[in-house]
Amino acid sequence: MSDFNGLGLNLGNLSKLSKAQTRSISPENFNGEKGAGGMATEGHSKECARDLGQGWKISPCVKIKAGETHTVAEIEGSGAIQQIWMTPTGTWRHSIMRIYWDDQEQPSVECPVGDFFGIHWGKFAPLVSQPICVNPGSAFNCYWEMPFRKKCRITMTNIAADDMVLFYQVNYTLTEVPEDCAYFHAQFRRTNPLPYKDVYTILEGVEGRGHFVGTSMGWGVNNTGWWGEGEIKFYMDGDKWPTICGTGTEDYFCGSYNFENKETKQYQEYCTPYAGMHQVIRPDGVYSSQMRFGMYRWHIMDPVRFEEDLRITIQALGWHSGHRFLPLQDDISSVAFWYQTLPTAPFPALPDHDYLEVI
Repeated sequence: MSDFNGLGLNLGNLSKLSKAQTRSISPENFNGEKGAGGMATEGHSKECARDLGQGWKISPCVKIKAGETHTVAEIEGSGAIQQIWMTPTGTWRHSIMRIYWDDQEQPSVECPVGDFFGIHWGKFAPLVSQPICVNPGSAFNCYWEMPFRKKCRITMTNIAADDMVLFYQVNYTLTEVPEDCAYFHAQFRRTNPLPYKDVYTILEGVEGRGHFVGTSMGWGVNNTGWWGEGEIKFYMDGDKWPTICGTGTEDYFCGSYNFENKETKQYQEYCTPYAGMHQVIRPDGVYSSQMRFGMYRWHIMDPVRFEEDLRITIQALGWHSGHRFLPLQDDISSVAFWYQTLPTAPFPALPDHDYLEVI
């Protein structure tokens, strides 16, 4: 994605040399120091390695107790996060990931960990895309480029009633960051149920210059019938009416005609580099009674640029009798992803434990 500055490579510049320094943080090297990996003498697997000793997988993970916060990474200097892999146990809605850039006290990323990786319903589903991959059995992978100039801090807070275990690795580079690089942001929202005739807000309150690069959404349907007639709307830089107005929910996620496989008469899951509906949870005839969907749309090839502010909404529309649109009252959650200049405007308060819960 980036060039000679060493933030990242692509097939077009993979052979290019750089003076950037490669580093990696994990429970086997908490500080990412050069030549300091695998030196632990205490850790989760100490007993398993009792016959082998130091250097033999003694500290591959951490336990985060209920109510506690673990610092996943704290990096001083200038560089960029290039890849994050993690596999958390416990309830993914109740493990909150935050990322802070430079000297800010306000996080620029604040999301339940499952939602950040496109898993909104607490159940595994494979997701294969350019910036996010979810692989068996619960392997969360992020390839969003995340530059910083002074400092990066990543934390995980366990708000569940039980302890959790976290395996993770954060791969990054120490290098100069060009002046025209913006900072990565991600914000979670959930409304359950959406009030009648309200629109769902994906993002608002953004202040600064930047570009929107995508969203993942969890959509829980509370009515029978088709639910995806609603339009997405982008309001940029003081718009009263949107500059961008979509034509339907499945259209925005680069599908069409109800996401339906015409041969099977079923919703058809799909994953592509930039858009997909990777998860369809079907009723089981007993307690899992509602249709639930996981979708993503990455604006990597078509970023939505703004100079001062940005607001994004999407309608929830089904069908009434008489061929009329029906405003729906669904369970909708989302994560918005964007880059912008600092400072980060304060986010809305994250919902509490019970409101976050998938029920």
